[in-house]
Amino acid sequence: MNFSLPTGRWGRRGTALVAGLSTCFAMPPWGWWPLAFVGVALWALLLMDRSWKQRFWVGILVGLGWYLPSTLWMVKFSPVGWPVGVAIWFPLVFAVLSACCPPRHATLALPGALVLGEWFRWHAPFGGVPLSMLAYTQARGPLLPVARVAGTLGVTAAVAVLGCALAALASHPRPGALRNAILAAAAVIVVALASMVAPDGTRLRTITAATVQGGGPQQTRSEGTDYSQVLDRHLTAGLGVTTPVDLVVLPENIVNISGDYIGSYEEQRITSLATTLKATVVAGIVEDRGDREHFWNFAVAISPEGRLEGRFDKVRRVPYGEYVPMRNLLDPIAGDILPPRDDREGTGPAVLDTSLGKLGVVISWETFFPRRVADALNNDAQIVLNPTNGSSYWLTQVQTQQIASSTLRAVESGRWVLQSAPTGFSAIIAPSGEVQQRSRLAEARVLEQQVDLRTGNTLAMTWGESPVLLLAAAFIVLAWGLQRRDVPNITKSVETGMASPD
Repeated sequence: MNFSLPTGRWGRRGTALVAGLSTCFAMPPWGWWPLAFVGVALWALLLMDRSWKQRFWVGILVGLGWYLPSTLWMVKFSPVGWPVGVAIWFPLVFAVLSACCPPRHATLALPGALVLGEWFRWHAPFGGVPLSMLAYTQARGPLLPVARVAGTLGVTAAVAVLGCALAALASHPRPGALRNAILAAAAVIVVALASMVAPDGTRLRTITAATVQGGGPQQTRSEGTDYSQVLDRHLTAGLGVTTPVDLVVLPENIVNISGDYIGSYEEQRITSLATTLKATVVAGIVEDRGDREHFWNFAVAISPEGRLEGRFDKVRRVPYGEYVPMRNLLDPIAGDILPPRDDREGTGPAVLDTSLGKLGVVISWETFFPRRVADALNNDAQIVLNPTNGSSYWLTQVQTQQIASSTLRAVESGRWVLQSAPTGFSAIIAPSGEVQQRSRLAEARVLEQQVDLRTGNTLAMTWGESPVLLLAAAFIVLAWGLQRRDVPNITKSVETGMASPD
């Protein structure tokens, strides 16, 4: 195969944007997952035989095509975060990744660079902003099982390797390129097939669980919301559960009160739901205690007898949504559009230790971070709950990417994941990654199903992220080693008339 890219400057710039757009549309809500391989392949081809400055600008344009459409929801949610994060920060990260790939061996280095880049975005800036990650393209794709063995970073690596193998086949093949591309693709296929039968823990017992979605209008903000109506909708929906259930999950922030939750009228109503249904009830609470600087966002567990069994305070908060990094610098220039107070960061383990079992809890944004679910499993979580609130978002990009992220968390942890949102999407996701039930936006709906409490670890949880990170770094080092070896050989060939500089 011999595929030629446009040779003109504007043609190459347009191709770089197409590479980013291809990967963008492979993600939820579009989900055209084969385009992910096309996007990575075009990106790799554009890096070949180019100077570091040219590679840098390729990364900028790929990043713009990738992120501008896939994060359009931020326009209404965070007018500051969208231009700063999407137009500047994310393309800059991609530019650095591109520049780190040697021009003659970009197809070897780019998978490693992408893995390191995704890991970096899980941790920085501000504790991590993992939006529109490459692995999300496989939430309904064939490489999803890889997460069971190599985690979400392994899925990223698998997509990138296949994309770069496609690039190697499409380019002017150098000696051995065809063989190496076929071997790389075969290795990914073998890992994906092996992952389908890899250990994913064992079942302890089966319970009946329900996630409650009270419904209501989308694109609502906290200001002006009547939270008594929100709670009423969810309690009415919850009392509609007719079959005996063991566990009921209510969304994040359905109780938003001034003062303490303990002893409040809202606590009495949540407790009454638990005793009426004779089930363990987990609900999301926000407390406003009159503190000028902070509020509290947490989940509580109520036993079937009406006893408060545990509380988990949200640890990973949304930057510029639930807290403001560099507030002292930004308040004077953008104070009117910034959240006035910060969520008080939690410090406890991501579990609720209940009479039903140990329930892992990741609140809303936390499901985008594998380390939060790993923390739950390290504390013996038998199931993972994700009470969330996406009612303020425009479009469906956040909600569909959250389902994709929760799907990856289910596969890499070997646990059922129950996601409950006030206006959608709520979902029940099996350890295989199958979304067995999902609500629609704005509807009032209860999802009920038998699920398993499980124990044991997947290989991804046993090994952690280190093996994939080390392999990614090794790919980049090897690529640069081959680059340095090739340059003297090319120079020598040119001097002896055996090859042209091109």
